[in-house]
Formats: sequence, structure tokens, C-alpha cells
Amino acid sequence: MSIEIKIKERPPFVSENPITARELLARIDYPEKENVVACRVNRVQRPLSWELTIDSYIEFIGTDSLEGIEVYTRTLSFLLTSSATRLMGIRLNLTQSMFYSYFYESPDRKLTEEDCAALRDEMRRMTADGAPITREVFAVDAARAIMSAQRYDDKERLLHYAGHDPVILYNCRGVYDFFGGALADSAALTPTFELHPYRGGVFISGPTFDNPDKTLPFSESPKLFRLIQDHTAWLKRLSVSTMAGIHKIVTEGGSRDLVMLCEALHTKFLSDIASAIEGRPDVRLLCLAGPSSSGKTTSSRRLRVQLLSSGIRSRTLELDNYFVDREHTPLDRDGKPDFEAVEALDLKLVNEQIAALLAGEEVDVPKFDFLTGKRTKGCKMRLEPDELLVIEGIHGLNSQLTESVPPEKKYGIFICPLTGTNIDFHNRIGTTDTRLLRRMVRDARTRGHTAEATLKQWPSVVRGSHRHIFPYQENADALFNTSLAYETPVLKGYVVPLLKTVPEDSPVYGEAQRLLALLEYVPVIPSDDVPNLSIIREFIGGSCFE
Repeated sequence: MSIEIKIKERPPFVSENPITARELLARIDYPEKENVVACRVNRVQRPLSWELTIDSYIEFIGTDSLEGIEVYTRTLSFLLTSSATRLMGIRLNLTQSMFYSYFYESPDRKLTEEDCAALRDEMRRMTADGAPITREVFAVDAARAIMSAQRYDDKERLLHYAGHDPVILYNCRGVYDFFGGALADSAALTPTFELHPYRGGVFISGPTFDNPDKTLPFSESPKLFRLIQDHTAWLKRLSVSTMAGIHKIVTEGGSRDLVMLCEALHTKFLSDIASAIEGRPDVRLLCLAGPSSSGKTTSSRRLRVQLLSSGIRSRTLELDNYFVDREHTPLDRDGKPDFEAVEALDLKLVNEQIAALLAGEEVDVPKFDFLTGKRTKGCKMRLEPDELLVIEGIHGLNSQLTESVPPEKKYGIFICPLTGTNIDFHNRIGTTDTRLLRRMVRDARTRGHTAEATLKQWPSVVRGSHRHIFPYQENADALFNTSLAYETPVLKGYVVPLLKTVPEDSPVYGEAQRLLALLEYVPVIPSDDVPNLSIIREFIGGSCFE
């Protein structure tokens, strides 16, 4: 029986026998074949080793896409952890990311520069030899036994709680692991990487969406690194570094205490920032910045309350209200509106009104209607002589917005969910995914957007964040990590129904399935115990600041 294979943007291919995606790619005319790392078969992400046995629709995934870079990065991570397990008998835990690089450290011992060189050499051998990465299916009890034998205890516990049966594991030279998406089927497809030894661990850098053929130069940020490591240590002390720990807490009825602990930590962070501001009496302008869905609005209001408890009054100006009308929004390289670009704001009006407010003048603050894409009449605003002005928005640390204010009169705060509870020690719920889940829920609730619409727009948001926002985080006087260990379990109850509405013929169906696959390992925590001042309320609703 012949098999008809429809190929995106290519003529159909008919095969008389089953054929793998890799064999198909070799037999058709396809541009830049060497950059293809995986595929989608009938909209589901698969490795190139996937066998096509029925009439199918196939899309090849290359490093010219965000999805392709994610596959590339997952594969590199597996090569690294597999090398450490085989060569040195040690485990590596992924604890954070920074500037397109992922930081691994071992719970068994500190890594030396010699260790990192040995790991680099082994990974180079694997890519040169084309070490195969095979997808295998196991009964759950067999998968748990394999994880235990490799001393991947967090993964064994997670499989116990998740209850998946069977389980898909990837095998690279006798080391097994599971992931939230497909991997390249050969190490030869991921030759571009660098390892950087750092403080007893190692950063691994792969290519980026903007530079798919090379890695970016490694850049360190001691302040950011220390903040994330401190939070990672806090999660470890509470035994919630991975979802296995959250599952345990939920089954034992401790989710309410977890919520309260996480919120108390946020209050402590904000109290520390307020104390630092109090120690700088010349400051007149607080600049809060962060990427989309980082929790800027709630953070600015909670900080305002915290400052007020010290007798410092403030007023907040939301930069989201200064968007130009939608027809004037600049376009990205794909010809789509780039809402992350600083030029999407009316810079002239922002500067004029900030200067006027700090001079004690009254201004007419606009209000942006996200449903119509138009600025409308807002409210009048004037600062009292002893009041601070707080501006919050994705570009709050960009000097183009505050050119008229001397540096000594400004205090910058970068806000972002920098790190939180991982799925396990090799599968991270990154900053990008956390923000995406938050935004999907808020977009549906406040802007009338479907999950499909949010997913379609998200690659542009990510590119814009790395281009227009993250470069300015080093200008901040303080960093506020807005992640909450319990938030993904709370968001799961809201976002899973949204993701399931994405139709199978949508170009973002595969991304929706990837997120659903990750969320299968996450327990559900009802939102009842989430306080109304929580950052999460900004997205799920019920915030006391709305």
C-alpha cells in the first residue's frame, strides 16, 4: 500500500513502503537540509528517525526557528549529562539560565576546569561520530528502575507521581532520560556549542535564533548569578527544586503553606528594595522594567505600599498606556507588529509627561485600550513635592524614556521570573515558558485573545525581549525574581483548557502540544489560597490592585 506524504511548501511525496522522516528529507529537494534537527508529523513534534507508516503531513524543523533552537538545546543538554554520567559517574543538575547559556552543577562534587575540558572533548567526539540518540518506549516500572539505577532520583519520583504508562525515554550511549519535547536523532546535528567552567559548575551555550550558526560570546553577571543561586538554594531547603517535591507537598495537604511561604519571600524582597530606596533620599524616579508578563504591574503597586509603610509616598505611571495606535506600531522582520520595540511607545509623550510630573505640573495620562488598539482619555495626574514617580513597563530601564532625569535621581529595578521550580533536574520551566503561560491566561481573560493567537505572537515577543529589554537589565540597581514555586501548578488549571482549543491544523499546534506534555508532570493547586495581592492574581484575576 502506497503512502502519500504531504510536505509543507513542497510537492507531495509517494512512497511504496514505510519511510523515516530522515530518509524522506534525503530524497526530496529541500533548502538548507543540514539545518534540520527534527520534524512535525501530523502537527506533533517528532525526531527525524520517526517512521511514516500512514498518509501524513510533515513539516521539517530547522534552526531558523525558535522551535528548532529548543530542540537543539535539549539535545546538547542530553549530550552533556550523558557524558558526565558515563565518563565521571556524576550527575549534573540544571539550575539556571543566563544570556542564552544554561548552568549545570553536580550534587556529587564541584567541577574542575579539567572536568569541563574532558566533557567538552567527549561531546566533540559524539558530534563528530554522529552518536545516535534513540527514542524508546518502556513500561513505567521499567522506566523508574532505569532512573533509579542512574541515580536520577528526582526523575524516578516524578514518574511515580505523574503516573504515565508507558514512558518515552531517549537513549544516548546507554544513558537514558526523558524530555518535554523531541530531540535530534543524532549528535551530528548539534555541533555548535561551547562549555564555560564557572564557580564549580559549567555553562553550556548553543546557537541562538538570531545566530543559528554560532554561539554568542559568554557574558557573566555576578549580581544576576548570585540572585538566582540564592533562590535555587531556597528552593532546595524547602525540597521544592523540582515538581516531585511539589507533588509530595500536594499529596500531603501542604499546598496552602507553600503558597504562604512563597508570598512571604516576595514581601521580604520588596521590603529589602524599599529599604535601599529609603537610603537614597535624592531619588525622584523609580524605573521598573522587565519583559512581557513578568509581573511589573503588581510589583510596582506592592512596592508602592511597602514604601508607604516607611512614609514614602509615590504615584505610578504605566508605560503600557503610551503605546502608539496599533496602525502605527513598528513591524518586526516578519512584517508583524513588534509590540516589544521601544518605538511602539510614544517616546516624545513619555518624556514630556515624566519631566512635567517631576516639575510638579499636572498632565493628562492616557489610557490604552488593548481591544481596539487605540489610546483613549485616561486621568489627570500631579505629583506632590514629597512623592516619588514610579514608571513600569517593558522599557522602564531604557534611557530613551528618561533622558531628562539625572542618573542620581533614578533607581532602576529589573523584574522577571528568573528561575523557579523545574520539572526535574534536566527539564527546566524557563523564564520564557513561565511568562508564556502567564500571558496566555491574561490574554484570554483581559484581551479576548485565544491561546492560538498568543502562541503565534510569542516568537516575536521573545525576539523583542532579547533585543530591546534584557540588554538593559545590567542598568538596574536591584533585581526582583517574581517566580513562585507554586505558580505553574496554579496556572495549569487555567492554561490546559486554553491549550486544548488550539486546532490541529494550526501552525502552533505542535507548540501547544509541547506545553501540554510538560504540564502533564505538574500537579494542580487550586487558586483559592492565592492571596489577592499575589503577582499571579495579575494573570488569573482577582487582584486587589485591579
